[in-house]
Amino acid sequence: MTMIRKSILTAAVAAVALAGSAMPAAAQERWDWGGGRPGDRDYRLVGAGVPILFPELRGTNRGRAFVLRNFDFNHDGRVNPREADAANRAFAQVAGPRRDRFDWASRDRVVVVEDRRGPPRGGWDQRAMRGYGFRQTSRGAMMRLDEDVLFATDSAVLRPGAVDKLKGLADYLRSESGVRVAIDGYTDSRGTDAHNQALSERRADAVRTAFDQMGVTRARFSVVGHGEASPVAPNTTPQGMRQNRRVEVTLLGQRADRF
Repeated sequence: MTMIRKSILTAAVAAVALAGSAMPAAAQERWDWGGGRPGDRDYRLVGAGVPILFPELRGTNRGRAFVLRNFDFNHDGRVNPREADAANRAFAQVAGPRRDRFDWASRDRVVVVEDRRGPPRGGWDQRAMRGYGFRQTSRGAMMRLDEDVLFATDSAVLRPGAVDKLKGLADYLRSESGVRVAIDGYTDSRGTDAHNQALSERRADAVRTAFDQMGVTRARFSVVGHGEASPVAPNTTPQGMRQNRRVEVTLLGQRADRF
């Protein structure tokens, strides 16, 4: 009887371990692949889990960004062994047996289905641009996108349908090729300074990536994360914190009354 119980217990432990290591295919698409591209900041890894990471993760800026953007579970900027193991398992699931040949650029290729009717006559839709509610600032015409429109809480992955909300602006930018754009990300005051700064940067970069996927040249954008700086409302109420979690898009040198 003891041997039978031991066999059952061993099988149960093995099943739990297998379930923990299995990763549905759909989960692969939840990862944030946006950091570490050429021109991006240098991502650095510290912590006891770093030596455990695959060389493809710890040895490339894209890999280090992948780890920090997705597996810093406790938001302390360090990689512990549990986080390193999760990153390895996720990367192995996506990259397959030849991790050393993984094409990071393949994660940036997205097929965008355009409306065959195209933008209205004149190159861009004035009604769509008016709907963004641009207001004049010293830098140019600025629109504000709240967190609820673009992201889930504490995430830098765009919500399904968020890209559609940016298509009117993308039409305008493709038509007006000389207009340069500033994208600024902000958070509320919850969390550490380091976490808020990194989250604001990732969110601003995610918006730029969306425009890039819609055919707007990346070089036209300046992208900055400000963390919890420059709040537009007090961080003492849920409503105020919600207003502070935002991304601002400014058409530099443009007048808001044009829209």
